[in-house]
Amino acid sequence: MINKDENKLVNNEQENRVTLKGISPWKIAFTRLRKNKLALTGLIVLSILIFLAITADFIAPHGRDHIDLFNINAAPSSEFLLGTDELGRDILSRLIYGGQVSLSVGLIATSIALVIGVTLGAIAGYAGGLIDNVIMRIVDIVMCFPFFVIAIVIASILGPSIWNVMFVIGALSWTGLARIVRAEILTLKEKEFIEAAKSLGLEGHEIITKHLLPNILAPILVFATLGIAGAILVEAGLSFLGFGVRQPQPSWGNMISAAQSMTVLRLRWWQWIPPGFLIFITVLSINFLGDGLRDALDPRLKQ
Repeated sequence: MINKDENKLVNNEQENRVTLKGISPWKIAFTRLRKNKLALTGLIVLSILIFLAITADFIAPHGRDHIDLFNINAAPSSEFLLGTDELGRDILSRLIYGGQVSLSVGLIATSIALVIGVTLGAIAGYAGGLIDNVIMRIVDIVMCFPFFVIAIVIASILGPSIWNVMFVIGALSWTGLARIVRAEILTLKEKEFIEAAKSLGLEGHEIITKHLLPNILAPILVFATLGIAGAILVEAGLSFLGFGVRQPQPSWGNMISAAQSMTVLRLRWWQWIPPGFLIFITVLSINFLGDGLRDALDPRLKQ
């Protein structure tokens, strides 16, 4: 019985090798990702949220700042599906428009962190020596300070603004990626194909951009995915405290700030539960997608 099971496992492994032979690594990764139900669910939810944010001007039932003085703090009804706020503005419409801000902050802040982290990490890992020491000491200094405290200080100095929030989050979130990129490049630069590239006369920046970075794209993509979730949470926290996106421009974070009032917290659930739920479901979906990408892009994992 054991021999039959072992033979079956060996045959299945041989069939998988034959099936995957000749297929590009990206196609294999896509096949793995497609089989991950949680990652696929997260991707679908994110696609829906992004679609709603992009088409907000067409699908929002009311204007972003439309005020109805006859329906202030109105409970959910057929006209206002999620009720109104203290100024008579439709909660559902502001949630849809708020998605533009929260998702944009996540994407742009993470892009800033990617540019800084990948650039400095690649230079440190490839150059080594004094340059590596200087860059890594800068990373250590930045990582010594509590992230949220420094973010609040910088945001309070620059003032509450969506662009300032993007800059603050991106400028403080690159250290982990720089360490990852440096470690990967330290391993890869000793490989034979890098020595071959050097022997062909390629310069350092060409080796980094054409040979090293393409081979560490998987951890960078995973970091970017999870970084977006972290940026959305930081923006929500800063906006909740009044250091982020300023009203009347809605974001999910500053809409939750209505819960600072005990009256709203106890009696007007529709003003703070929906934006909190959207933050929760967005971050959860991004984490599911990030885990799926990590599993799909890791060649050491056989599925």
